[in-house]
Amino acid sequence: MKYVSLGRTGLKVSRICLGCMSYGSTSWRPWVLNEEAAQPFFRKAVESGINFFDTADVYSLGVSEEITGRALKRYAKMEEVVVATKVFNSMGDGPNMSGLSRKHIVQGCEASLKRLGVETIDLYQIHRLDTRTPMEEILEALDHLVRQGKVRYLGASSMYAWQFAKMLGLSERNGWAKFVSMQPHYNLVYREEEREMLPLCESEGVGVIPWSPLARGLLTGSRKSTEDQESTSRAGSDPFASRLYDHPSDWDVVEAVKKVADTRGKSMAEVALAWMLSKPAVTAPIIGATKLNHLEAAIQAVNLQLTKEDLQALEAPYKPHEVRGIGF
Repeated sequence: MKYVSLGRTGLKVSRICLGCMSYGSTSWRPWVLNEEAAQPFFRKAVESGINFFDTADVYSLGVSEEITGRALKRYAKMEEVVVATKVFNSMGDGPNMSGLSRKHIVQGCEASLKRLGVETIDLYQIHRLDTRTPMEEILEALDHLVRQGKVRYLGASSMYAWQFAKMLGLSERNGWAKFVSMQPHYNLVYREEEREMLPLCESEGVGVIPWSPLARGLLTGSRKSTEDQESTSRAGSDPFASRLYDHPSDWDVVEAVKKVADTRGKSMAEVALAWMLSKPAVTAPIIGATKLNHLEAAIQAVNLQLTKEDLQALEAPYKPHEVRGIGF
């Protein structure tokens, strides 16, 4: 495994981050693995040198955090791993059970600490931007958690680049802890983040940890279309895929990945991830895995070097898209 700094911090993270949304309760999503089934993935990740693990309070409504915390204590040395979680989405029916008010952020952090079984969260991220709450309130509440020692670093997820730039500026002016990472929607079939968000992150020294790096399975060849309900267990309960990936050129990109993979004798997942890892702005894609070969392909991609010709072939079919993945 290879390691890099998360943005301009001194924190070292593996070039692959294991996303833990896949581990929790089937009552939340039918394709989610329970605690017993999740164990081999945490063990394989730790044994392979992965030290970066991402979850969120909303994943299985807290069960993912519980499983992640227990598994890491079982297989890893907690002082060596980087545990990331997120706040924003609804954790109940009450009016203060979602969003980024100071109340929900602080309560959400305290609840996540208990579920993870840790005293401090390494990377605490806002899952989306709450536009109904003043940015100053959001940022001051996050800074409060850092000063209390409940959080070590702060991260953000999908939003418009101008919004992220404004938040970075507010933190700078007020002396508040700044975001050190951005978790954007980014992959070979959705590259709109290359226009503004990735250059902004490079300029500001913000680490980039993309979600959906394999486009909900499109870039692995596991789906025949975004409307495909039969190919995988997740496909049958994933309404977001058709909302994220409905551009006709998407399938031209998938075919390009297949051709390069066949030529190189690699899996499509390895090629798609190797492309992402070739981007200077990218720190570590967040990989979801419900089969061990998913995780193994991601690990192997770290050492796969694509040629200039490979990269050109993979990028050539892309056509501009509408912005997707910010509003949910």
